Amino acid sequence: MEKISIIIPVLNEASKIKETLASVQNATEVEVIIVDGGSEDETVVLARDCFGVQVLSSPPGRACQMNAGATSAAGDILLFLHADTRLPPGFDTLVRQVLTEEKPDKNYHNPNPIAGAFELGIDAEVPYLRLIEKMVNWRSRFFSLPYGDQAIFLRADVFWKIGGFPDLPIMEDFELMRSLRQLGRIEIVPVPVMTSGRRWQKLGVVKTTLINQLVIVAYLLKVSPARIACWYRLDQSTQASPSSEN
Repeated sequence: MEKISIIIPVLNEASKIKETLASVQNATEVEVIIVDGGSEDETVVLARDCFGVQVLSSPPGRACQMNAGATSAAGDILLFLHADTRLPPGFDTLVRQVLTEEKPDKNYHNPNPIAGAFELGIDAEVPYLRLIEKMVNWRSRFFSLPYGDQAIFLRADVFWKIGGFPDLPIMEDFELMRSLRQLGRIEIVPVPVMTSGRRWQKLGVVKTTLINQLVIVAYLLKVSPARIACWYRLDQSTQASPSSEN
């Protein structure tokens, strides 16, 4: 059985990390690597003492942290998980099935999925968020473009073949997916992960969605990622801690 390494970048996630780690406890042949970017709360203590998982330190920045975790990973398969996102029961079986099944696909020389991700569920009782979920899942399937809060997974050798996550302060998951689409098919597992709804609840559904789409447009228009990240985090800093870039 192939080993799965779950890599979780964290920064002051004490309020969410216990739920996230609890969601992986019953998996088989899985290792969990927490990569801390300098937390000042109880995140590291909770991960290490309550769950006994491996904790690494890294300079802050999701791409940097995830690459550091991948470097230390022993798994054949890498799964990148946001600290406020819970995996579904049986995720380990689903991941292995996706990366081993063979399906005819005329669009690629290799019919096997090169990578995968889960559908998105948002943990908040806000009616409009059901529409956001549907839009995200439609985009993920139609464009083969899932984002980081959907628990992206792929084989370790493929990850290093494309050079890992690009050294960007934002949109690192977007660029990873664009690289992977050049190599093969990206499978979307029809079972959702459950990510925190805190950003949508604090900023509002309309504002959060607008900000996310403006980030994508600015990036495609070649605005500096550093400048986009500055705008994005300045807006978030007084209102919410970002968990995704959908």
